[in-house]
Amino acid sequence: RFDRLRYGEIKHGRISQLAFLGNIITRAGVHLGGNIDYSGDSFDSYPNGLAALFGPDSVPDRGTVQIFCFIGLLELFVMKDIE
Repeated sequence: RFDRLRYGEIKHGRISQLAFLGNIITRAGVHLGGNIDYSGDSFDSYPNGLAALFGPDSVPDRGTVQIFCFIGLLELFVMKDIE
């Protein structure tokens, strides 16, 4: 049981570090090139931080659902606890 808790803590710590690093990099003005969708919206046309989810120029609701579904799939099938 202790090893499983340790694995979970390490996994979530690494995810938190990646999220923090991604936030710092986008606030520094570094964005991916190209378009995020077929209508021609670029990655830098969306705001940084929580404004990307809850602001007037936020990512569309279907895009937010897609992001959360992808994270759920990673949790269920890729980042499994292997014993």
